[in-house]
Amino acid sequence: MTYFIATDHAGFSIKDHVKEFIRQKGHEVIDLGPASADRVDYPDYAHELCQKVLENRESAGILICGTGIGMSITANRHKGIRAALCHDAYTATLTRMHNDANVLCMGERVVGLGVVDSILEAFLSTPFEGGRHACRIGKIEQE
Repeated sequence: MTYFIATDHAGFSIKDHVKEFIRQKGHEVIDLGPASADRVDYPDYAHELCQKVLENRESAGILICGTGIGMSITANRHKGIRAALCHDAYTATLTRMHNDANVLCMGERVVGLGVVDSILEAFLSTPFEGGRHACRIGKIEQE
C-alpha cells in the first residue's frame, strides 16, 4: 500500500518518525512536504494530499498538524475523502472498521510518539468491515 504524508510546521517534527514506522510495516511512503519546519499553511498540504489519494485509489493519506483539526476539516471538503482525526488506537481502529477512512489526521501537540505508534498500527492493520457500514459509506458519498 502507498501512503502519502503531509504536515504543516506544527506537525513537522514527527513526520520522519511516522514515515519510518510505515516503511517498517512494508509500505511505500510518499512525502508531500513541507521540507522544513518553517511556517506554512496547512490547507495547501491537505488539498494536495487529498488529490493524490483520490487519483491513486489503492492509497491512503496521513496528515499531521498541531491538533489535527485543521487538516481534518480541510481534507473532508474533498468528495471521496473520509478523513478521521484520531487521538488513540481505539478511534483509529473503528474509523477503519466502520468508516473506511482513507486519510488519518493526527495532532503532534496532543499525542506522544507512543500513542502515534499505536494509532498508526491500528490504522494500517485494520480492514473495513463492510456490511451495514458499506451502506452508510454510500450515504456519505451521496450529494
